[in-house]
Amino acid sequence: MEKLVILYEDNQIIVALKPHNVPTQADASGDKDMLSMVKDYVKEKYNKEGEAFIGLVHRLDRPTGGIMVFARNSKSASRLTSQFASREIKKTYYAVLSKVPQAKSGHLVHNLKKDKKNNIVKIVPISEEGSKRAELDYKVLQIEGETALVEVCPLTGRGHQIRVQFSGINCPLFGDNKYGKDKTKSSKNLGLWAGRIEFIHPTTKEKMVFACPPEKELPWSNFYIEKYFLR
Repeated sequence: MEKLVILYEDNQIIVALKPHNVPTQADASGDKDMLSMVKDYVKEKYNKEGEAFIGLVHRLDRPTGGIMVFARNSKSASRLTSQFASREIKKTYYAVLSKVPQAKSGHLVHNLKKDKKNNIVKIVPISEEGSKRAELDYKVLQIEGETALVEVCPLTGRGHQIRVQFSGINCPLFGDNKYGKDKTKSSKNLGLWAGRIEFIHPTTKEKMVFACPPEKELPWSNFYIEKYFLR
């Protein structure tokens, strides 16, 4: 397991980087998960007896890497959860697409429905029962050959949303074996990174902004992604 990278911590929150292919919380795989890693970190650093309280207020899909925020007490957990639920928290993702979109910027709208049996999300007609509207904005930042680096701002928080919506316009994410099928290259890392997050601190009410680029390995090493974090 990779060493836990902490971007910020105080007595209310911890902001850390989730590596690609690490579960957000414990699952059937038994692999070390992000929530347990943060709990172990707090327990060791502060010599806490028993299990440390860490509130899980949002999730990233296992293949997705990037910034995660955790609460250190129940009050902060409740306030952060409310911010996520009301879409007050702004998240920016960076994605590498296996095909360049026709429009260099755009607004994607689809209706999505989860197929629980096969653990996939599908684009379905708006009339289909149980479906949910998904929206995102994107902007192409760089093009390298047939691939494109895009900045993505999801306006809704649907599971697998970014992956499914780009696959829906025939531009699946680089390395997405679930939604890219034979349209994309196989890769140990999915081309999706939660690179920036903005929220209000649960107690000080200060605006908090954190940004961090992914490590320079495929597919990110094909692009000069660092310059978009110097703003």
